[in-house]
Amino acid sequence: MKNRSYRRFHESHAMSREVLESLVNLTRLSASAANKQPLRFMLSWEKEKNQNLFPTLAWAGYLSDWDGPIEGERPSAYIIMLADSELSTKWTAFDAGIACQSILLGATDLGFGGCIIGSVQREVLRSLLAIPPQYEILLVIALGKPREIVEIEPLQNNQVEYWRDNDGVHHVPKRSLKDIILT
Repeated sequence: MKNRSYRRFHESHAMSREVLESLVNLTRLSASAANKQPLRFMLSWEKEKNQNLFPTLAWAGYLSDWDGPIEGERPSAYIIMLADSELSTKWTAFDAGIACQSILLGATDLGFGGCIIGSVQREVLRSLLAIPPQYEILLVIALGKPREIVEIEPLQNNQVEYWRDNDGVHHVPKRSLKDIILT
């Protein structure tokens, strides 16, 4: 219940390389289709690298009047998830989902939070980080100490768009259990 998609952080609350490595280690120990283990990761926890990486990401598509977290509310770290094309299979997307969940649950357990970002300027990021062509950029996970409140709301009129109220509380509509279990 504490694992939410956080988009605003206490940027000054640093995350270390060791913490990021411990989160990636959770993915290493997680299930992988046919045990191919095609995922690779790049880590960013240094301020300058984070500042360069930030503009390659798009934030919160449903919040059209919000360009993403302002300075001071940006992530303290990022994990860039890659797929090794020499090991990738039609099941790699499942591995990516499992890995994201492992990372975010681990981060939550340590008092951090994160957001999985798929809207990435991939070629800009590839150039910035000198990512070899062998690796497909799948996702970026933004991480840090959450600075916002995220509340779950009952889904109404099939409206799935999340929103923020006047106090900046982030509201996320979710379907009910009876709506997702078929009888």
